[in-house]
Amino acid sequence: MDPRDLLPMGEISSRSGFAASAIRYYEAEGLIEAHRSGGGQRRFERSALRRLAFIRAASNVGLSIDEIREELARLPDNRTPTKADWHRISKHWRARLDEQIAALERLKSGLDSCIGCGCLSLRSCAFSNAGDWAAEQGPGARLLPDSMRKPHPTRRTAG
Repeated sequence: MDPRDLLPMGEISSRSGFAASAIRYYEAEGLIEAHRSGGGQRRFERSALRRLAFIRAASNVGLSIDEIREELARLPDNRTPTKADWHRISKHWRARLDEQIAALERLKSGLDSCIGCGCLSLRSCAFSNAGDWAAEQGPGARLLPDSMRKPHPTRRTAG
């Protein structure tokens, strides 16, 4: 590979919109790859910009780092993804987005029924947790729909 075809960290960062620390993190996670210059500086192939854009979109959909890694494994490393590549991956994303939209609609309806009455009564609120009964169901915001309790995209899932 011609070293002139490799982009330095600053350019990758500015063009992708990711902070250098995030880029180093994604490299450490094996989602992108860097080459080292003679002085030890990171240099990236232009295809890293495509992968970073994919990471951004996947994170916005709510995929975890492990899920992003699985999806990236389905994409070609050094060629532009084809329409068929994107179609295959977008099927997974569409189902996930449909679940998230439905969960947000349920959340919105629940908030409207509680706040809409004007009394803010915990006796009638759909999200009330009187006596902390939800703690028996496990950690996290148990009253939110499952699709809204996914791990943060920059954290690994246990297991």
